[in-house]
Amino acid sequence: MLQIRFHGRGGQGVVTAAEMLSVAAFLEGKHAAAFPSFGSERMGAPVMSFCRIDDKEIRLREPVLDPDILIVQDPTLFRVVDVFGGLKPEGYLLVNSHKSAADIGLKGAVEKLPSGHVCVVPASEIAQEHVGRPLPNAALLGAFAALTKAIKLASVEAAIREAFAGKVGENNVAAAKACFEAVAGKVAA
Repeated sequence: MLQIRFHGRGGQGVVTAAEMLSVAAFLEGKHAAAFPSFGSERMGAPVMSFCRIDDKEIRLREPVLDPDILIVQDPTLFRVVDVFGGLKPEGYLLVNSHKSAADIGLKGAVEKLPSGHVCVVPASEIAQEHVGRPLPNAALLGAFAALTKAIKLASVEAAIREAFAGKVGENNVAAAKACFEAVAGKVAA
C-alpha cells in the first residue's frame, strides 16, 4: 500500500489535493482513500490530509503515521510541525518552494533519503502563472506523478478536470503539466 501525507495550511487546497490524487488512482483501476485531519478550521492553520493507494480494498481510516511520500505545500511548516515524523527511509519528499532544498534547511533530509527522492518545485509560482492564484495543490500532483511514477499524468489531469470545471480546470491542468515537466527534467538529469 502506498501512503501519502500532505502538509499545508488552511486555504491551500491540501484536502482537495488528497481527494484528487485518490480519484486519479481510482481512474487507473486502483483502490484509494483520502481524508483530512485538521484542528482549528481557519485560514493559514496547519492542515494535514492523507491518501492511500493500493491494488486491493483499503480498510484503514486512520491518519498516515508512516508515509511513503510527503507532499509539503508550505515549507514554513518545517519550523512548526514535525513534518518528517514517520517518513520511511526509502520515502519521497516533494516540497513546494522556489528555493533550493539546502536553502530551506533540507540538507539532512536529502542525505537520509535515497538519491532522487527529494524534490523541490516552485508549484505556487507555477500555479500563479497558469491559474492566477498561488494555490499549489493541483500543480504538485503533476510533480508527484513525475517524481514517483505511481500515477500517470493523464490520470492526474482527468482528476483535476473532475474537481474543477471549465477554464479553472484547464488552467490547473496546465499548472500540473508544467510541474510534471519541471520535475521530470530534474529526475532525468
